[in-house]
Amino acid sequence: METIELLRWLHVIGAAVLLGTGAGIAFFMVMAHRTRNPLVIAHTASTVVLADFLFTTTAVIAQPITGVLLALEIGWPLNEGWIMASLGLYVLTGVFWLPVIAIQAKLRNLARQAAQSSLPLPNAYHRLYRIWFACGFPAFISVLAIFWLMLNRPDLTFW
Repeated sequence: METIELLRWLHVIGAAVLLGTGAGIAFFMVMAHRTRNPLVIAHTASTVVLADFLFTTTAVIAQPITGVLLALEIGWPLNEGWIMASLGLYVLTGVFWLPVIAIQAKLRNLARQAAQSSLPLPNAYHRLYRIWFACGFPAFISVLAIFWLMLNRPDLTFW
């Protein structure tokens, strides 16, 4: 396998992991939340935190590395408009994703405490869940836009 083919393959796999893991995590967290059962939420959130750590974090680290190496190997300038737009959206995604990591751990902990105490979920849980939910939309839309930019490579000029 040539270097370009390997880098492209790794980059596409990383992008798929980011999109798939993000969508899957969101789905399972929403479904667990809808049960209003602290035990179900605590268990699901524990799995989500682990999945984010193992899969999403790995892909987040690999994506810029494989992307830059692929662009250099192909000969695309890194200041190409669609690459710059992709990088900007990548940073925007991170701005929303980083707080979500901490929020998921807090949601897990609040649900565990409620389950252990046989109490309903506290107001702090519901407030954090709304923030978590709201952060997902711009992050997900940004990732979809990055996919579009990677596939279409439009001629964009920013200066």
